[in-house]
Amino acid sequence: MPEILDFTFFAFAIPAVLFAGISKGGFGSGAAFAATPLLALILEPGAAIGLMLPLLMLMDVTALRPYWGKWDGASAKALIIGAIPGVVAGSLLYKLADPDLFRVLIGLIAVGFVAYQLAKSLGWLRPSSKPMGETGGHIWGSMAGLTSFISHAGGPPAAVFLLSRHLDKLSFQATTVIVFWAINGMKFIPYTFLGIFSTQSLVANIYLAPVAIIGIWMGVKLHHVVNERAFFMLTYAFLLITGSKLIWEGLT
Repeated sequence: MPEILDFTFFAFAIPAVLFAGISKGGFGSGAAFAATPLLALILEPGAAIGLMLPLLMLMDVTALRPYWGKWDGASAKALIIGAIPGVVAGSLLYKLADPDLFRVLIGLIAVGFVAYQLAKSLGWLRPSSKPMGETGGHIWGSMAGLTSFISHAGGPPAAVFLLSRHLDKLSFQATTVIVFWAINGMKFIPYTFLGIFSTQSLVANIYLAPVAIIGIWMGVKLHHVVNERAFFMLTYAFLLITGSKLIWEGLT
């Protein structure tokens, strides 16, 4: 963290946190992780993820109320159970793994899934319409837990599974809220033991907390305004944009 929370810091941090809140509040968390690469332009990667986690947890709690009980229980359970080994692996690999490797991998997953959906809509692929089962949820949940631990990039893996389940937009959104409430909660204690938090980041969290809540409120409002087709098109767009950004960040 910078020694002084100056104009430059807030010029990057406020839009990043607001954008993350809007994504988590209304658009399935698919683009919320873009806040971390934005903050990494002015902070060390470890400081960026340490700054964001308490704010993400605040967003999760704020979003629980409007979406309470509207999630798909089976989908949420599969992802949360799968996330446990992913978070454990992330905590073990954090000091050893190159974050750029994870950026590239998750970016490829996100972009590849959008390409798959486009090919399917154009009739180039005719896969089975059967949704992924519990095992698929465990696999993608593990990936979500791992990538979320490394760089708060768990949204795209969770979306790959949830979009295959053909949920309506309300169930999709509510399921992401409860899943990431659980995953972010799992990450807090390992982050503490790894020394990822700092006094300065916690001070910054106090200043940025209102921005996080405003972002969630805006996302909830937009969720009810945007129609279902536009919602999923926007989700795919978020996956494509943020996936491409992660690949670029990882390679450069």
